Amino acid sequence: MRLRNIPGSREAIAESPFVIHEDIMREKKGCWDTVFEHAQPLYLEIGMGKGRFITELALQHPDRNYVGIEKYSSVLVRALERRGQPGAPCNLLFLRMDAEDLTDVFAPGEVSGIYLNFSDPWPKDRHAKRRLPGHEFLARYDQVLTPDGRVEFKTDNRALFDFALAEARESGWHLDACTFDLHHDKEMMQGNIMTEYEERFAAQGNAICKLILSR
Repeated sequence: MRLRNIPGSREAIAESPFVIHEDIMREKKGCWDTVFEHAQPLYLEIGMGKGRFITELALQHPDRNYVGIEKYSSVLVRALERRGQPGAPCNLLFLRMDAEDLTDVFAPGEVSGIYLNFSDPWPKDRHAKRRLPGHEFLARYDQVLTPDGRVEFKTDNRALFDFALAEARESGWHLDACTFDLHHDKEMMQGNIMTEYEERFAAQGNAICKLILSR
């Protein structure tokens, strides 16, 4: 993924009150309910991009707490701009980190749900272990999720979606729901929040795929 560098993005992230910083995020493991104003179920979006999806989700569900995870500063800073606007949700914070470190930051059973939206497909075979719906990441999700926690994944990349289905099956996850054309699936479209990528790809005529997994 090639991203345009935004001058001052690292400084803005370092100064933001909405970011839990690297030097203390591991100290929050097992006590994330103390970070927010209210102790509520915790949900994550991994690779949240500019934050449109998770910001809207947090607004719609004030009875939940949300953490957006993004490893690229130039993307995270856009989510911070959205978070700082009037009317932004107070139940939303951010982490600048790599999802590989998920189990270092969240304790077993601490997370109620995980969202993966339009994740980088990492198309080369040698990069398969970096794919967020792959079995190595599913093992990490399994460690931090509550017993009834779920993973939701959306993409317009059919090859990545087929890979995700195969990895989930081989890893012993249960497929709760699946569609290869979300925007024409009335049941699964209920309550759907579009990301920036989803809006763009759908406008281009690309079918959006979605699955929901549990253990």
